Amino acid sequence: MAGAIPHGVTRDPGTIWSKDTAVAIDVPPDEIVDPLPAAQWPVADTRTGIYGVVTPNVVALADGTYRMYYTQILPREGFSAGSNDYDNSTTRILSAVSPDVLVWTLEQGVRLSAAQGGAGNFRVVSPEVVPLSDGSGRWRMYYECCPGPQAVASSLRSALSEDGLRWTMEPGVRMGGDGSYNSPRLIFLADGRCRLYCGDRGRGIVSALSEDGGFTFALEPGLRIAQESPYEALTAFAPEVLPIAGGGYRMYYAGYSAANRAYVLGAVSEDGLNWQKEAEPVIAPGGRWDGAKCSEMCVVEVPGEGAPGYRLFYEACDGTAVDERGVWRIAGATGI
Repeated sequence: MAGAIPHGVTRDPGTIWSKDTAVAIDVPPDEIVDPLPAAQWPVADTRTGIYGVVTPNVVALADGTYRMYYTQILPREGFSAGSNDYDNSTTRILSAVSPDVLVWTLEQGVRLSAAQGGAGNFRVVSPEVVPLSDGSGRWRMYYECCPGPQAVASSLRSALSEDGLRWTMEPGVRMGGDGSYNSPRLIFLADGRCRLYCGDRGRGIVSALSEDGGFTFALEPGLRIAQESPYEALTAFAPEVLPIAGGGYRMYYAGYSAANRAYVLGAVSEDGLNWQKEAEPVIAPGGRWDGAKCSEMCVVEVPGEGAPGYRLFYEACDGTAVDERGVWRIAGATGI
């Protein structure tokens, strides 16, 4: 909820997760043109990857419910393949709500369009929504702005909202310049500063500090996660960083071993700067929904009797199209 510590957890959620049998958020069928954000369709309808839903980000609301922000991939005018031709696709950021992080109801309206977010008719991706640190109850959304094919550098930008539904762009770029930045996550530090983690395409995961509540950032030296292991040989990105109440940090992040295979990986840290990687993936592809790829994720702590529980949502690709592309959906898992 607004005012809570972004991504804070009572304990380390760990590395053992049980995948859900059903998806959290599905995609429109191929036959639909200009799908409404809140529309629902039969599970049996044909889906081949023209549409996709990716990059979940869940926030707890003041009334005890939850809102998930996510990216919907659509065909761009003149390019009918949609998410199966990601370079030439377009996107928009949508939302859904849930009382229990088990069942999600899609919300009406578009939270942020590509044009509104500064990407023209290309892509706004990977929303990260956090409360402002000034106690005003307002929200800030960081997101990746992709103004062209993936060869064009991405930047991180931001928008503000009073209610989490209607967003107003902030001027300038939060992270840009020499890098190509993606998939932001922000945490508040004990000294009042903010640290932003993100991917820098081709390098790995980096971090930056803010002295003004998260508006301007200075890149920190070095890499937080370098692309070293076979599971991240192609890329490492999309950090989900969780400050643990008793001290230390847990990170989940996405790694691609090849263009057709992605994993949710893990690491731990005492200081948020130096990370020790888990040897094996936290979530690996192989299910009905994630036959090829398990990628960008978020974790939410859920109150329970005694110790809290944890839910993890991730983008899942079934690999049913050419070159093991296919339908991207948002899947879920429960911590064990």
